[in-house]
Amino acid sequence: MSPTAADIRVDHLLTPVTGMTCSACAARLEKALLRANGVQSATVNFATEQADVVYDPDITDATAVAGTIERAGFGVGETSFTFDVGGMTCSACAARIEKMLRRQPGVLEANVNFALERADVRAIAGQTDPQALASTVEATGFTAHFPQDDAAHPDHEAQHREQEARALRRDRYALIASALLTLPLVAQMAAMVVGIEFHLQPWVELALATPVQFVIGSRFYRAAWKALRAGSGNMDVLVAMGTTTAYLYSLYLLITLGDAATGQLYFEASAVIITLVMLGKYMEARAKRGTTAAIRQLMDLRPKTARVERDGSIDEVPVAQVRAGDLVVVRPGESIPVDGTLTEGASEVDESLITGESIPVDKRVGDRLTGGSINGTGLMKIAATAVGEDSTLAK
Repeated sequence: MSPTAADIRVDHLLTPVTGMTCSACAARLEKALLRANGVQSATVNFATEQADVVYDPDITDATAVAGTIERAGFGVGETSFTFDVGGMTCSACAARIEKMLRRQPGVLEANVNFALERADVRAIAGQTDPQALASTVEATGFTAHFPQDDAAHPDHEAQHREQEARALRRDRYALIASALLTLPLVAQMAAMVVGIEFHLQPWVELALATPVQFVIGSRFYRAAWKALRAGSGNMDVLVAMGTTTAYLYSLYLLITLGDAATGQLYFEASAVIITLVMLGKYMEARAKRGTTAAIRQLMDLRPKTARVERDGSIDEVPVAQVRAGDLVVVRPGESIPVDGTLTEGASEVDESLITGESIPVDKRVGDRLTGGSINGTGLMKIAATAVGEDSTLAK
């Protein structure tokens, strides 16, 4: 029996379209959309520069429709936003969040930086709610925080760094405690290497291994539960499964055999695995913190304001208000606030911030300049090409 009109599910996409120069462009795009699989109807208005598309969500989605528009030679109205992501323990977490974000309706591209704990999302304008994406991230066990929410809390960055320092201290104390509890268990194995038969009492092994497994190692169970709840697996799942199996098997032998289980237990295996993994995570966290601090210091070198020439006058505005195409004036000795192309003047530019090369580079009209570089002795006018999150330093 064929489906009735009421049975057919449809979704509606209304998106700005760029790159149309005449009504023939609109007609060509309309035909391309109507040929696309799953599209029920399509109307392209050249005057308003908008495409109105009705499609079957069981066959296609908004991202695929946007791809059809781009393949036809036009652009889709886009929006981009950035938010902080907390709770990631490894690069696999970042990859999982990235994959999840890319599956959301209207999302064209998503990149998650594990070192900076930041997500950059590019989406179809009007089709994606940033708060909805943040809620999706939080539903999988991570945290999402928008920087603009900090307007009333200018010290958020300092608080964030203090939280990182406290977390690193907690990891260090947990690692030390785990190592102290594991050391007697490992001593049995070390004694066997030199030919000494030495075994702890089974109940002593149990007493040493239990806090390592369920108190210090509780973080692995929490992270594993979050991963499994999200329908994926990671290293935490493997650690939790492997160590729990060794611990429970040893506990079973201890209960059934009593003191006769001496030498047959694997409590040391579960404790050693947890301790070594925690050591690796601690070293990774320290390296990550150092890398993040270096990147933040690099970002802090960017000037906070820029001189922009508009309507014959030069105004000093925050860098965040500079737009692509604005003409930026850079005086001798100043930092270049944005990426751009030199349109007037000539100078030597110190690009050691980006390239590490200490010798200044000659710049002439038409040359590209990178934000954060230091102008030499000449006055320059630069046409901004990349600002904000699109700049070289931000990337």
